[in-house]
Amino acid sequence: MAGSIKLNAPAGGSVTLNAVDTAANFVMSVPAAAGILINADSATGAAQLPVGTTAQRPASPVTGQLRFNTTLGTTEAYNGTSWASVGSQISYLAVAGGGAAGGNGGGGGGAGGFLTGSFFPSFGTTYTITVGAGGAAGGAGTVPAGSGSNSVISSSVATAIGGGGGGNVTNASGVASAGASGGSGGGGGMGGYAGGTATSGQGNAGGTGGPALGGSGGTSGGGGGAFAAGQAGSGGGGGNGGSGVTSNITGSYAYYAGGGGGSAYVLGVGAGGLGGGGSGSGVAGTVNTGGGGGGGTAGGSGIVVLSVPTAIYSGISTGSPTITTSGSNTILKFTSSGSYTA
Repeated sequence: MAGSIKLNAPAGGSVTLNAVDTAANFVMSVPAAAGILINADSATGAAQLPVGTTAQRPASPVTGQLRFNTTLGTTEAYNGTSWASVGSQISYLAVAGGGAAGGNGGGGGGAGGFLTGSFFPSFGTTYTITVGAGGAAGGAGTVPAGSGSNSVISSSVATAIGGGGGGNVTNASGVASAGASGGSGGGGGMGGYAGGTATSGQGNAGGTGGPALGGSGGTSGGGGGAFAAGQAGSGGGGGNGGSGVTSNITGSYAYYAGGGGGSAYVLGVGAGGLGGGGSGSGVAGTVNTGGGGGGGTAGGSGIVVLSVPTAIYSGISTGSPTITTSGSNTILKFTSSGSYTA
């Protein structure tokens, strides 16, 4: 096939479609009024998009428009509200605050919820970062210790749920409570009280308290961790907290979201789980890990980390995150609340 196909244009002009005859394929170029809309160089090659800087974006963009942004080094599309990256995603880690542990004979605190993932940023959009606080020690009897607070990357991206507080025991006469539910559940108070349940995909349940209430056999359950459930209390002492998980989003591996160890009136105490969980001997959850507290102490605060491709990093943030680089990414480590503007 050779030659041209001419179609009448509505305004009285014409549109010319040139069909190129080759042995392998046909390639058709469709010129636009002000340049090339899409130009396929071959059946196996590439299609050329409009190319320009951020300043050269259309003044009145329409939903679905697509272009390559030379300022940011990424393909972008207009989603009806803003220009959003098509090829470059921001990775994140969000760990909520860990739950506090119940008092003497109380369950260990549950770890804060643990979430990882990625999202396509909308340029010019401010993403609000909330770093959850650890649960406060306290409560008595049938009131579990304080649960941790949520860590949030805007509401549309990620919400990690605070860890459940451990069940409390106030005396040997039988006043106790179950562990609270959360990202991971808090351990149950001694006397067979249940551990709290976990949020699906974020953590594990707390361990059940041992059967004896008071006396030498009284034990409590460990708090759940992001990787493993808390252990049940036993005649040998409080249950261990469940272990957390590792992430290398900052460029090096670290543990997060370990459950707190359960305590006991007389016998041995449970160990905290890897990832900041406190032990039943009265060690609090480690700050900025989301670890659950142990032995009547507070839970550790959470953390939020963003890993932004350096090519699209805006440099605009609040809350004084620690900013480093790892490979081709810029890392923002938020240990307190703030924001990042894409």
